[in-house]
Amino acid sequence: MKSYALLTVLAGALLAGCASNTAPVRVEPTYQEAASNLFLQSNGDAITKLVAGFDMSTLGSGPVLVATVVNVNDMSRSAPLGRTLSEQYASVMAGKGFNVKEIKLRGEVFVKEGAGELLLSREIKDIARNQNASLVLVGTYSAAANFTFVSLKLVRTEDSRIVRGHDYALPNDRDVQRLLQVPR
Repeated sequence: MKSYALLTVLAGALLAGCASNTAPVRVEPTYQEAASNLFLQSNGDAITKLVAGFDMSTLGSGPVLVATVVNVNDMSRSAPLGRTLSEQYASVMAGKGFNVKEIKLRGEVFVKEGAGELLLSREIKDIARNQNASLVLVGTYSAAANFTFVSLKLVRTEDSRIVRGHDYALPNDRDVQRLLQVPR
């Protein structure tokens, strides 16, 4: 009788172990989580820090252009991350009172000049002149093992002088990793 009871208990334990061994269930993100998304907050904070104390009167009436943030290792290409960042930066700057002109700046934003120095390309200067823009927001990103480093610069179009800069890092979480993938 004791062995029958022991066998019953062991069989029940085995069945209970099998019952809890189900496939993982994906938990969908919520609207509350989306509203407090740290990716959005981090990018907005970067613009806030970039323009803190900026004298808007120095802009005149011309708009600020926002270029696509590009891969520092290949400045002629950008992953969805760079385009997403640029869109978010433009929105935040417009919300802070900047006159942001919606122009999809294509091609190379920078040209290499001398010993690694980056200047605005002729194409960007021409577009800025045609739009009467005094500043262009440009940026690069560089993916590393754990973080993607982002460097932002507000560049004066007339002489390629950097008037403001800010650097920050994004963790290489699942979202950032997916945005770093370049579509083929």
